[in-house]
Amino acid sequence: MWHQTQVRLKPRKRGFHLITDEILQAVPEIHQLKVGLCHVFIQHTSASLSLNENADPTVRMDMEEHFNRYVPERAPYYQHDYEGDDDMPAHIKNVLIGSSVSLPIHRGGFRVGTWQGIYLCEHRDHGGSRSVIITLNGE
Repeated sequence: MWHQTQVRLKPRKRGFHLITDEILQAVPEIHQLKVGLCHVFIQHTSASLSLNENADPTVRMDMEEHFNRYVPERAPYYQHDYEGDDDMPAHIKNVLIGSSVSLPIHRGGFRVGTWQGIYLCEHRDHGGSRSVIITLNGE
């Protein structure tokens, strides 16, 4: 079976946000699959997706703090600045983290580690709602 859907995520403030439940709710078809893959792709260049710690919220805060120090705003060598101080750093963070995640499916759900969840990494102060494409493949 192949299934694909587009989902509009609610706007979130800048930071790292768990969206695993939103993704699962958007694809009830996943329950039909015994084995397969789920690919989630974000249609933006100033936000990203990652798989990481889902239990302790301080991990998400530390990730935001680290990436803001690692990729600072207003670097004197940035040329792309007409969309705001947070835009070019957001593009760089997207390249570093990535635009998609692929997760194994087993018995109608994700077969990930106990402490793993999907992050929406919002790199803009006011990024707005984000669109993701979810593709399921399996049997």
